[in-house]
Amino acid sequence: MSDPYSNRVLELAADIPHIGRLDAPHASAHKVSRICGSELTLDVKIGDAGRITDLGLEVQACALGQASASVFARNAVGADLQEIVAARDALKAMLQAGGPPPSGRFAELEVLGPAAPYRQRHGSILLAYEAAIAALTQDEKAAAR
Repeated sequence: MSDPYSNRVLELAADIPHIGRLDAPHASAHKVSRICGSELTLDVKIGDAGRITDLGLEVQACALGQASASVFARNAVGADLQEIVAARDALKAMLQAGGPPPSGRFAELEVLGPAAPYRQRHGSILLAYEAAIAALTQDEKAAAR
């Protein structure tokens, strides 16, 4: 079995871009993993095309959750809801069913494949994507009013 805490995972966990809350975000979401207690708060600014133009994160998670948030933060600017849902779904399938890793801008999530046997960490690994989906959905509902 591969080590889920590879050097690359630890490097990503130690260097998360976009740390800190945004001033006047268009939407925010806070997510908590019920199993391990990891937490993530995400603020986003969203452009006219529904794409993330800026983000801010507060992350209190294990190294695996931090690494996943780091991959998200490095690649989320320019992404829209559909792309983030696809990345979340592929990440879930990779962790739960041994599916292929996400492709496209979030392909580096492949580094988290060795965490699949550690089900108690899956919630933490998914936090950034779940928070982004919640924030972008919140913004879509606000725009529809």
